[in-house]
Amino acid sequence: MKTLVKKLTRKKLKISFAESCTGGMLANTITSISGASKVFNLGLITYSNQAKIKVLKVNKNIIKRFGAVSHECCKSMVVNLSKISKANINVSITGIAGPNGGSKKKPVGLVYIGVKKGNKIIISKNIFNSKNRISIQKSTVKKAIRIVDSLI
Repeated sequence: MKTLVKKLTRKKLKISFAESCTGGMLANTITSISGASKVFNLGLITYSNQAKIKVLKVNKNIIKRFGAVSHECCKSMVVNLSKISKANINVSITGIAGPNGGSKKKPVGLVYIGVKKGNKIIISKNIFNSKNRISIQKSTVKKAIRIVDSLI
């Protein structure tokens, strides 16, 4: 994360996050780095469906039809976050950290990470094979950082 903060600073880029299953872990990871205030703009923890709808303006029909843990919801989260934050890079995370809450269709460890930079949007579907909640959250944060790093 130190390297990412330096890169963002050098390129004068701002970054914002909308997190669900990581509960602020991504924001915590960046704010633990000295100098993060130059690049970190906004962090939202939209854990509930209600928060996704009210704060991030995710259309409730998207959640009804596809679920909160879906490509569609993740994309809506990152697109709407970019409108709210006005940051250069926006990241959204929604998933099932477990150990409960999974199903055959959507197993524990299924996480969508959305990254928007300019007009480019990447939605990454991940299945982290762990039944350990913290491990899934940490893997998600690492993957999100790698995706952002690859875009700058």
